[in-house]
Amino acid sequence: MNTITRYLKSLMLLELGKGAAVTLRYFFEPKFTIHYPEEKTPKSNRFRGLHALRRYPNGEERCIACKLCEAVCPALAITIDSTQHEDGTRRTTRYEIDLFKCVFCGLCEESCPVDAIVETGILEYHFENRGENILTKEQLLAIGDRYEETIAANLRQDAAYR
Repeated sequence: MNTITRYLKSLMLLELGKGAAVTLRYFFEPKFTIHYPEEKTPKSNRFRGLHALRRYPNGEERCIACKLCEAVCPALAITIDSTQHEDGTRRTTRYEIDLFKCVFCGLCEESCPVDAIVETGILEYHFENRGENILTKEQLLAIGDRYEETIAANLRQDAAYR
């Protein structure tokens, strides 16, 4: 008897009617369209965007080549080479991030003991040519220099929440 009932219900196309009812219900409700780029979608405070390398106020780069960010990166997107200076400090000679590999998890930012690598709120970037997906040390420092004020303000705001 159960099989016959299911067969008759399938002939009446009840599922199709239920789907049409859902469509009609949402058809007359107001739409949630955002006209990008004139209107921006709100971002979460925890949003992770494009990477940047920061400098100290005296202009010296913060990265001490400890390679913790490279070790903690789950996608192996960070490559660091370093040298020892005559004063005993280590500095990076090569710092590259492959944005195609990066999963924007934020572990590199959390592992950095000197806040050298940060993820900014920049989400509007693109690549036109092969190889542009790899950000070099110079590019990362340029991004950090350009957005240092907003990065520092965001870090202060994050510290206030903790």
